[in-house]
Amino acid sequence: MSEREESRAEALPDELQRRLGELGEYLVWRIGTNEAEDVLIVRVGLASNTPRFNELPTLRNLGERKIEELVKEGRVRVEWVE
Repeated sequence: MSEREESRAEALPDELQRRLGELGEYLVWRIGTNEAEDVLIVRVGLASNTPRFNELPTLRNLGERKIEELVKEGRVRVEWVE
């Protein structure tokens, strides 16, 4: 974990950190962009729905700088995968 991630994690109450950690064990996510948009797409779903991720259009990988740029510009879309 980077220092920046640690400082963000420390800002959360202990109980919330614990609960998010527990929830994280059940989630799967993919991050990237598609061919048509210059938007960061974050797909999140339960681990039990992992096969559904393969049915969705492929996301292109992004470098950390591009991810930070899109986030700073507010060009982010979160998709819940069922």
